Amino acid sequence: MNGAAPIAAEGTYSWGDGFAYDVEMDTRAAKMELLTADPSIRTLLVDGVYYYDTDPQPSGPLEGKEWMKVDASAVFGEKGAQALSGSSNSGSPAATMRGLKYANDVEDLGKETVGGKATTHYRAVIDKDHMGKAKDALSSGDTLFNSVTGGTDSITMDVWVDAKDLPVRLKEVFGTVTVTMDFEKFGATADVKAPPAAQTGDLTKLVKKGAQQR
Repeated sequence: MNGAAPIAAEGTYSWGDGFAYDVEMDTRAAKMELLTADPSIRTLLVDGVYYYDTDPQPSGPLEGKEWMKVDASAVFGEKGAQALSGSSNSGSPAATMRGLKYANDVEDLGKETVGGKATTHYRAVIDKDHMGKAKDALSSGDTLFNSVTGGTDSITMDVWVDAKDLPVRLKEVFGTVTVTMDFEKFGATADVKAPPAAQTGDLTKLVKKGAQQR
């Protein structure tokens, strides 16, 4: 995005009781080298809050803390964060598939093999009027998300669907940012839980301030 190195994340995503995930990301690609010496950084999303497993710092809000906390409102704005956290299916493959019925000119791009699975590749564009609650998250004015993406009035979506009508790969383009997700399997997952409050340092205000200055 914007010429930056792509960030890969691998782990568990859950949509059963609100959108949550527990993933590992490359530390350098995520630009977290100053906060952890590990080559990968564990990242959680729980109840609309991001947590990053950092090394305890000698001073500042992360002094002696194991986790950095950033509320989603710092990324999407207050209205956008409420829209996403208020929907248990936000970001889910099922919600994405339902969104295709509102898309303009869904293209069937034919058969492709993805991750060893036979799939059919579809492409569509969803405009702002048909984004549902995601509209507030993607168009909440002066936010970190919009400063990174350059703002967007539509989502270009590619989805590769297997014989069971389940997505194998999902690619979404938001302005200058492309997000690609590969799904290995679907099923029950362990609960993704927030770290103990005493182990977290809250950087939400600092991130918001930085976004306003971009």
